[in-house]
Amino acid sequence: MRANCSSSSACSANTSEAELPGGLETPGNLQVVFTVVTAVMMGLLMFSLGCSVEAQKLWSHLRRPWGIAVGLLCQFGLMPLTAYVLAISFSLKPVQAITVLIMGCCPGGTISNVFTFWVDGDMDLSISMTTCSTVAALGMMPLCLYLYTWSWDLAQNLTIPYQNIGITLVCLAIPVAFGVYVNYRWPKQSKIILKIGAIVGGILLLVVTVAGVVLAKGFWNSDTTLLTISFIFPLTGHVAGFLLALLTHQSWQRCRTISLETGAQNIQMCITMLQLSFTAENLVQMFNFPLAYGLFQLLDGFLIVAAYRAYKRRLKKKGRRRPLDCAAVCYDKKPKETGAFLEANEEAGGSLGPSEPMFYHRALEPMGQVTSCA
Repeated sequence: MRANCSSSSACSANTSEAELPGGLETPGNLQVVFTVVTAVMMGLLMFSLGCSVEAQKLWSHLRRPWGIAVGLLCQFGLMPLTAYVLAISFSLKPVQAITVLIMGCCPGGTISNVFTFWVDGDMDLSISMTTCSTVAALGMMPLCLYLYTWSWDLAQNLTIPYQNIGITLVCLAIPVAFGVYVNYRWPKQSKIILKIGAIVGGILLLVVTVAGVVLAKGFWNSDTTLLTISFIFPLTGHVAGFLLALLTHQSWQRCRTISLETGAQNIQMCITMLQLSFTAENLVQMFNFPLAYGLFQLLDGFLIVAAYRAYKRRLKKKGRRRPLDCAAVCYDKKPKETGAFLEANEEAGGSLGPSEPMFYHRALEPMGQVTSCA
């Protein structure tokens, strides 16, 4: 992949704020302030999330990268394929189709780390997956784009934002490394930092969502087909990532992590690539899709977190009721039923093994002494 222009005049549409698409009204000062504030908050957020990472667990993921391999397969296998299928199924225009495909070929975004923390996922796996997918994007993005677009007649060549990928790696690796060090040296203080980071993450997501809507006033007036795809795409990524992790016998914690990592894409990298590769005339038709995808992936993430929290709350309520209900059942049982239970176990079990006498000794205790039951 190479740049589609050789002179600054040919690329002026990609760099001039005056010629940005009409749907994105971004005054210079507001854009600079928003970018700086977002970058600082993201750095602090990644530092706080790094405080939840243990060096030993992170090293074990790197030594035996089975979970990372499954995540990379989802990221650069399922997502580009899903983007291609959606573009063909909805019969998109060439400009719109390449936008959807670029989004599918981007690495995972850091927003997935925040949602993973909120659903009690594997933070070590989440951060290692985000880092590894960003590194792999240096080669996998051009490869995937070449494989899926070789039969398309593109008027312009695509430019891979290598500089943006490098900046993303630095902004991700340095704060996380400091967080891992703080967790290693001061584990008690790192828990406090982590709680503060969770609050900052929530505020950051809210700010990004509101700012995205304000900066793109023509968002809801865009093509309904692209809006439909931007809703289906991240949701499909979450479901497909969860199912593939489940098929590869990953733990439930890892399944949640891989699911969130798969559906959450790096929106900024997609926008940068579009700016580098296309003229302002084409960007008018393209920019609404990554913004819509970003908003819908935030919405999906909040829904997943809400569903998980409700499920967790329900389990806690069941856990509180179970001891009382279990005790009532145990005391209501008659000695005759207990004798029948023991006879059935003796017939089925035969002779006692080395670890069984204590269990049977407790089973033979009088009913009044039984304190709990399975």
